[in-house]
Amino acid sequence: MTFNNDRPIYLQMAERLCDEILAGTYEADSRIPSVREYAVMLQVNTNTAVKAYDELAQNGVIYNKRGLGYFVAPGAKTEILRERKRKFMKDTLPEMFRQMRLLNITIDDVTEAWSYFIGR
Repeated sequence: MTFNNDRPIYLQMAERLCDEILAGTYEADSRIPSVREYAVMLQVNTNTAVKAYDELAQNGVIYNKRGLGYFVAPGAKTEILRERKRKFMKDTLPEMFRQMRLLNITIDDVTEAWSYFIGR
């Protein structure tokens, strides 16, 4: 995984795991890779992976079964979607609309691009 410098690595790792939950790689109550396995997989320090897992556990996305590892919390996928949609509507859309206005891009232009995108 290539990390960018605009956000802490542990948050990017947590986001990636959320992406994998959304994509169906990990279902509710299924085991996810151990902290060490995930650190090796992403080539990061184990302490960084611990911070990512702590973040996800605090947000109720994963839970720990002592001696067995970490598992996806029931309802995690729904909660991730809810939070990401909220953030998209609050942060991303206003900037996108601003750019559309500056570039004279209409909603019809966006609809056409969207149709092309989902049609491929």
